[in-house]
Amino acid sequence: MSMEGEGATMGQGFDGGAASAPGTARAPVVGPEGPTWERESVIRVRGVTKVYRQGELEVRALRGVDLDLAPGEFTAMAGPSGSGKTTLLNVIGALDRPTEGWAEVSGHRVSTLDAGDAADFRLDHVGFIFQAYNLVPVLTAYENAEFTLLLRGVDADRRRAVVEPLLERVGLGAMMDRRPPELSGGQQQRVAVVRALATHPDVVLADEPTANLDSATSGELLDLMLELNREMGITFLFSTHDETVIERARRVIRLRDGRVDRVEIREGA
Repeated sequence: MSMEGEGATMGQGFDGGAASAPGTARAPVVGPEGPTWERESVIRVRGVTKVYRQGELEVRALRGVDLDLAPGEFTAMAGPSGSGKTTLLNVIGALDRPTEGWAEVSGHRVSTLDAGDAADFRLDHVGFIFQAYNLVPVLTAYENAEFTLLLRGVDADRRRAVVEPLLERVGLGAMMDRRPPELSGGQQQRVAVVRALATHPDVVLADEPTANLDSATSGELLDLMLELNREMGITFLFSTHDETVIERARRVIRLRDGRVDRVEIREGA
């Protein structure tokens, strides 16, 4: 028995897969004459298939996906529920392994990493922004924002030098000592953005980051992320249904039934 479906929530663990040796390539820039290859890819995905099995039930979440992202992109993956957006983010972020094919981030073949190496890789190279914020409720905004730096062993003075300016930049300078229950949803997501950016990762993966926010707050948060993307040069890849995200993305990858349906270049975004 088989079913179509998203197959996972972001953060689900490994369940198999293998990959071939790493290589190098350039990310396509799609114009009227088709794709050209201009910049080294920060994300490469080749032939990624993901099948979830539970007894006789088989869910095909991804079906042979190929994808390239260049450094500094601000790109959205859009599609209906069950199209494979979150599963693909999980594979790229080394949170899950493909059944077939491979994913590479910053030259690292993430689909072959064991759990320990994958955790180290995420800490050094990837920032995550989740729909539900995923803040630690007993920690302050500042403590949540510095958490990934603390895990990396960065000393207190350096953590403060990085985190305080970022919290100021997102409008939370006066709220650093507040805990998540004392913050609005938009403020909590701003803390999550700072936590994702604090290590200056190569890639930020954002899974439906505006789903729990009203439209005005979503727009303000996305404008802020777009500004930070331009200032810091960090690649952003979103999974989203939200037109507020899609209209700001420079490239939109439309997924359907676990495949890339089409790619749109957004002029002026």
